[in-house]
Amino acid sequence: MTFRALALGAILGVVFGAASTYLALRVGLTVSASVPIAVLAAWAIRRKNGQRAILEHNIVQTTGSAGESVAAAVVFSVPALIFLGYPLQVGLTTLIAVTGGCLGVLLMVPLRRYLIVQEHGVLRYPEGKACAEILIAGEKGGTSAKKVFVGLGVGAAFKAFQALLGGVKASVFRPIETLKGASIGCDIAPEMMGVGYIIGWRTSVMMVAGSVLASFVIVPIVAVFGANQIAPLAPATILIRDMAPDEIWSNYVKHIGAGAVATGGIFALVRALPSIVSALRASAGALSGAARAAARGSLRTERDTPILVLVLGALLIVTAVWLIPAFHMTFLGAALILVIGFLFAVVSSRVTGEVGSSSCPLSGMTIGVLMATCGIFLLIGWEGSAYSRLALIVGAIICIAISNAGTCSQDLKTGFLLGATPVKQQGALLVGVLTSVMAVGWTAYLLNRAETTEKRFERAIVLTESQVASAELTGSIEDGCDYAFVRLQDGDVAGVTAGTYLVDPTTRAIVWTREDGIGAGRLQAPQAKLMSVVIDGLLTHRLPWDLILIGAAIAVFIELLGFRALTFAVGVYLPLSSTMPVFLGGLVRKLADWKFRREPDAEDEPEGVLWCSGLIAGASILAIGAAMLGFLSGFDKDAGYHPAVAVLREWTPKMATSDLAAFGLLVVLGVLMFRGARKSSAAQHER
Repeated sequence: MTFRALALGAILGVVFGAASTYLALRVGLTVSASVPIAVLAAWAIRRKNGQRAILEHNIVQTTGSAGESVAAAVVFSVPALIFLGYPLQVGLTTLIAVTGGCLGVLLMVPLRRYLIVQEHGVLRYPEGKACAEILIAGEKGGTSAKKVFVGLGVGAAFKAFQALLGGVKASVFRPIETLKGASIGCDIAPEMMGVGYIIGWRTSVMMVAGSVLASFVIVPIVAVFGANQIAPLAPATILIRDMAPDEIWSNYVKHIGAGAVATGGIFALVRALPSIVSALRASAGALSGAARAAARGSLRTERDTPILVLVLGALLIVTAVWLIPAFHMTFLGAALILVIGFLFAVVSSRVTGEVGSSSCPLSGMTIGVLMATCGIFLLIGWEGSAYSRLALIVGAIICIAISNAGTCSQDLKTGFLLGATPVKQQGALLVGVLTSVMAVGWTAYLLNRAETTEKRFERAIVLTESQVASAELTGSIEDGCDYAFVRLQDGDVAGVTAGTYLVDPTTRAIVWTREDGIGAGRLQAPQAKLMSVVIDGLLTHRLPWDLILIGAAIAVFIELLGFRALTFAVGVYLPLSSTMPVFLGGLVRKLADWKFRREPDAEDEPEGVLWCSGLIAGASILAIGAAMLGFLSGFDKDAGYHPAVAVLREWTPKMATSDLAAFGLLVVLGVLMFRGARKSSAAQHER
């Protein structure tokens, strides 16, 4: 455990944490950062005179892995604040991430002797084993790091050409004239193609199939049968015949998709119940028996953080959550965080050992947490929107804790296989959490703000004191003043449609109509929307349940066909333009597996996965940089470019506005991905 290892791990954790934040907001998916970080660590840190550096490499990987883990859980939960009527704030987001991330490490560590040591050979921990093998191979030298760097350079170059210089369109879109209401589109997104390659052909096909159902079946049905409506059909406030396909999707299909995602998450949770029950039983026995009686080992590889430190640390974190005013936490909420958080940290750690981090049903477990929390609230009479914020913060902290508990167990498994010192790994994990949370919080906030639009409210509407009294203040992106952030539903104010409004806190007059970037446009945040649907549905009893239940029926139908409904449901929720590049990446994976005679969608395919991991990191970081241009004067929000930077839009206007050129860029990228998946001659020689 050296300073350079911690510093490099922290830097890589910030980079991959920011990239994961962007990916999760875009398409509701993240990819494991442990493997590429392990490769980069083996390349970056060397010792003289042939001394071994593998344990130092492991500290880099352990520290950096926290960034992706925290980022995924934060984005899956915290942005739901926007959908519940509260502004997204950097301070609160960072506090939630810090408390949840540290709590996950502290709650998992007492189980290390049982889950990692005693259950060795029973629990696989596939990502932990893969990282150990990569670090061992890196100790011998190799060419794997080159693939990560090449992919990173290609991703950055493509994204800079498209998003900064304005060389091609950001998205291709065409309506289908012969099918009313239908349209086809594809985002020019290298990072999404990289995600498609990593998750594989089968998963990418299931995802795009959900979007095809929404775009070519559900939207046309609504358009055809609603064309003769003489009054708006709730929850929309305008006639269906006056809607564009994307408006039909946002008014109707989005609710259907949310119902499908919620039901798919419940199915995932039910499938995990046997593992959950066995995890609780086995871990309870371990804590009360052999593990509690085991003395602290004299060997370096048996040294854990003292149990007293863990208990006091967990209690201190939960007490801080209760006492810090920003949380608005009650004693009951703090108690639920500790009790439910520990139970699900145990579950997450064991389920991760059985099926791996990628297949661990984080969304499903979080839904279970929210349902349990809201159920307890309802039993004691806490209902209505006043308690939705409390329920979400409880669920968000637990979601981050159980996500980090799973990652912690994977890292400790890697350390066990390599002969690492557990207490130093546990310290490195806490360092990784503390350094990456700032990047995650600021990235989510800045991306949301860069995509947010505000329009002056032209009418003179004054809200009641009760409607403004509990609202939090947020800054306007137009005039910089602080306003009350108020989310209204249809019927709350006569003649005012549902949406978010910025209200003068003194006069209570509506000043701006606001549409936050998260939940609109490119930043759909499907999991966060799902969390808000669950909370709102249970506590306020105000949801379009007919549309939600249609989505639930679709998920049940897919399960009856023998497929996992959650991936398909995410596709229903997301626009086809978002899932199409994921499908194209999966298609490249299919062709590469066939050409190079590999097992289809195998988890241990190192060549293309490493190349695409670099591609995702490079493209995501440049995409974040492009979004940050929105803070500079002269930025055109409608076009999505800054004129002073997007010089290619003036130099090559035909290419910059051509659908063929934009799609051709994806074809070129697909060819490069295919070549990156080929085993290099040097790697073949090494093997």
